[in-house]
Amino acid sequence: MEIGLEKKYYKTFDIVRIPFKASKLYTILLFIISLLDGIVPTFQVVVTATFLDTAIAVFKNEKSYNEVIAPIIILIALLAYIWVSDKLAKLVEAKLEIKLRESFKTSIMEKRAKLEYRYIENDETWNLMSRVSKDSEIKCKDAYKNLLAMCKFSIKVIGLLFILFTKVWWTPLVIIAISVPLLKLALKGGKASYDAERILSKYQRKFEYLGEVLTGREAVDERSLFRYTDDINEKWINEYETARKIEYKVLLKWFIKMKSSGVITTLLSVIIIIVFIKPVLNGEITIGFFIAISNAVFGLIQIMSWQISNIADTLAKNKEYLKDLSELVNLDECEGAIEKPYNISENVKSLEFKNVSFKYPGTNNYILKELSFKIDEGKHYAFVGTNGAGKSTITKLITGLYDNFEGEILINDKSIREYTKSELKSLFAIVHQDFSKYFVKLKDNVALGNINSMENKSDDGYIYEAIKTVKLNDFVDTLPNKLDTELGKIKDNGIDLSGGQWQRLGIARAIVSNASLKILDEPTAALDPISESNMYEEFEKISRGGTTIFISHRLGSTKLADEIFVIDNGKVAESGSHDELMNIDGIYKNMYESQRGWYL
Repeated sequence: MEIGLEKKYYKTFDIVRIPFKASKLYTILLFIISLLDGIVPTFQVVVTATFLDTAIAVFKNEKSYNEVIAPIIILIALLAYIWVSDKLAKLVEAKLEIKLRESFKTSIMEKRAKLEYRYIENDETWNLMSRVSKDSEIKCKDAYKNLLAMCKFSIKVIGLLFILFTKVWWTPLVIIAISVPLLKLALKGGKASYDAERILSKYQRKFEYLGEVLTGREAVDERSLFRYTDDINEKWINEYETARKIEYKVLLKWFIKMKSSGVITTLLSVIIIIVFIKPVLNGEITIGFFIAISNAVFGLIQIMSWQISNIADTLAKNKEYLKDLSELVNLDECEGAIEKPYNISENVKSLEFKNVSFKYPGTNNYILKELSFKIDEGKHYAFVGTNGAGKSTITKLITGLYDNFEGEILINDKSIREYTKSELKSLFAIVHQDFSKYFVKLKDNVALGNINSMENKSDDGYIYEAIKTVKLNDFVDTLPNKLDTELGKIKDNGIDLSGGQWQRLGIARAIVSNASLKILDEPTAALDPISESNMYEEFEKISRGGTTIFISHRLGSTKLADEIFVIDNGKVAESGSHDELMNIDGIYKNMYESQRGWYL
């Protein structure tokens, strides 16, 4: 069951509410186990004292052996429960974590998918999303577990303090007087630790990315070609060391404070034990009770000075996590972002930009400035230009990812703002350079390009044809399970693909789509220029009669286009066919001449 994340500010109560919505059974079971764990230690002290006193009396021949059997059985039962409850609690926690992964984590992923696209390209909100979504089910489960642990230890402490109060009334008051400041200190430490995590997240993202560049398969060719390993490694070390020093500084500060407080509480426990010696000598307290309560006092001090403090520290972090969760769920959503493409798609007969200007939210520089062009049905177009010229920005506007542009964007003479997200998804099939990799069956990776009909088509022929178009058929034929091969390493029989093979699958998804306008936004970056050119030729063949847009800074595909738009400084600087632009001594000719050697 999915947990709906409401737009509100999440409080401590939600630490209980969220797990309860995920699984009432496991949430209640964990509560009962924690409640019993809090009550049992008090009974254990009484039973242990009774057993010891009875055993001593039996040794002195003051009582019969039969009288010691009952305390032994009860003591064994309590010890058995303590052992079993620990194992049972771990099992229930694991089950609850699975339920939270299915519901809470899914809801967070859905929230991320619904966010307005401007948040995806903003560093601060991306760091926020990373903090909230990383191990979200574990954080939620641990928050509930720690809250129960605080309740459990509180019950345990109250029970033991009550026993102490009945014998030496002032001892529990002294323990409380020392422990309360420790709790406050732990809460401050927890907040400081999470604040440090907020700062760390931006460095973490950097060194994790650099680590992937250094060790990942996708960058192996670039590493060999450009020999940048030493430079990137140095940057990775700088980012990692910056994060480590920030974390170390915060943790060391609070560790020293908590350790110093722990020394004080340990001395206090010794003093309390010494105080109990006199009542024992006077016969006010039995020897069995003295041994049991001495053991309990050391355990109590351990709980008060370390365990409860550590839990308070963690609860403070949980509170800060709830603040981040609140901030995330209150971000603006894009209506219809997760809806499937509209099932009955119209054809894109024309797409026109009229004096379109655009700058990214939070910036002052226009990426596009009074850009105008028109695309007609049935033709092939290419957008070319240097990196940063605004080519990919055009695709973001075409597909409705941003609507804060100036000017007009018309689809079939109708404003793009009048189309729903579902309708826009049905109009365009786009393959980005940063395409998705789905760890599912190979055929499903392709079929997702036409999600509305993938469940209704029993024949995989259209999938194989798309695979053949992108030159993956020979590879697929060598696989034992052919199109049913699992991709990725999640499953035991799964296989991984090279970067180029993943890209070809992404293009195959676009091929099976029913969208009338197909866009390739530099999806062939992992291919060499000649392979890229061949890929575009194959794509052009199967797209005849349809409308395509190729976006690239490499010009091997431009000869295929009926019209080429050269983007420079946010405008169409030149336009025309390949031959027409080559007759102009301009930007396109210079770019093509500089790349001519790539395609020989």
